[in-house]
Amino acid sequence: MSEKIDFKKSLERYRSKAGEFRVLQVPAAQYLMIEGAGDPNTSDSYQQALQTLYPLAYKLKFASKAQGRDYVVPPLEGLWWAEDMAVFTERRDKAKWRWTMMLMVPAWINEDDYATALETAQAKKPLPCPGRIRFETLAEGQCVQTLHIGPYDAEAEILAAMHHEFIPGHGLRMTGKHHEIYLGDPRKVAPEKLRTILRQPVEPL
Repeated sequence: MSEKIDFKKSLERYRSKAGEFRVLQVPAAQYLMIEGAGDPNTSDSYQQALQTLYPLAYKLKFASKAQGRDYVVPPLEGLWWAEDMAVFTERRDKAKWRWTMMLMVPAWINEDDYATALETAQAKKPLPCPGRIRFETLAEGQCVQTLHIGPYDAEAEILAAMHHEFIPGHGLRMTGKHHEIYLGDPRKVAPEKLRTILRQPVEPL
């Protein structure tokens, strides 16, 4: 039996320390993605996105395992943006947030695998929003990231330091979308113990 791969342990992109900003190169990777808008705590669209992403991700995992390559489904990730990015670092106006929720897919899985998994998932139990899901590569390149420990709503201070101090202070500017990687499950972990990687793509000034 082949070893089960845990990407949280094997990939550099899933490693960060609290209290430390660092610059790293993030290689391109493929994802299951669904876009939406609004407060993730109250949006039906957000819940439907998760209820579509996870069944499909597990169909891909089980199909891969049957072929001799098993892996742990990677953590949930999200790209977040708004017309005025101050709604993240200052006002936290969640109604104005836009998002793309994502689950990374191993490089050996291809478009045919995805199409088969989507058909299989739909046949077993219709997904809430299959028309919104896509299989796409994300290339972020140079990024700054850190680990936040605590409630999601306590991210504003660390994001402000990243955006307004560390990034310009290192001769960089923001490009691309704010990226979060959820290493803890809010349904099982106390808010003060949640671990979230905060990432921002950058480029030289």
